[in-house]
Amino acid sequence: MSTLVLGREPVVEAWLEDRRARGLDGRDEVWEGVYHVAPHEHGRNGAVAMRLVLLLDAPTKTVGLLAGGSFNLGQPKDFRVPDLGYHRGSPDSLYFPTAALLVEVLSPDDETYAKFGFYARHGVEELWVVDPLERTVRMWSLVGKALEERETSGLLGLSAAAVVAGVDWP
Repeated sequence: MSTLVLGREPVVEAWLEDRRARGLDGRDEVWEGVYHVAPHEHGRNGAVAMRLVLLLDAPTKTVGLLAGGSFNLGQPKDFRVPDLGYHRGSPDSLYFPTAALLVEVLSPDDETYAKFGFYARHGVEELWVVDPLERTVRMWSLVGKALEERETSGLLGLSAAAVVAGVDWP
């Protein structure tokens, strides 16, 4: 279910401020100035994300990538929050212009696929979409200015099938 509220309604502004005060806005995003409220993901998504972090620890270190968890990709009035990010160099910023590898763990009704153009425009080298219900991993690599689906990670040399087999699915 989606809801769009146009304008700056005081009751909505108060609700958003309450979300910020209680720390419930950590996954919220701003798309070209439009605030997107994202509910916290299902527990299985966090479990899958943590298992991926463990699985990817050695391969990402081997190629010099640093794990950064979820983060703000973009700038203050236009950013997205992927579930996991791997960076070249220290992940020490509030907003990142790009990332080497992003992982999105699907939730019902999320906007993962609508973010592809944004990620490509920001030069994200590789994007993985993980579906914990279907137990699948799909991979895209940046080719020119677009993300193209691949069977194998160009960054890590891992196939989607190997990642699926390596995850201890909840």
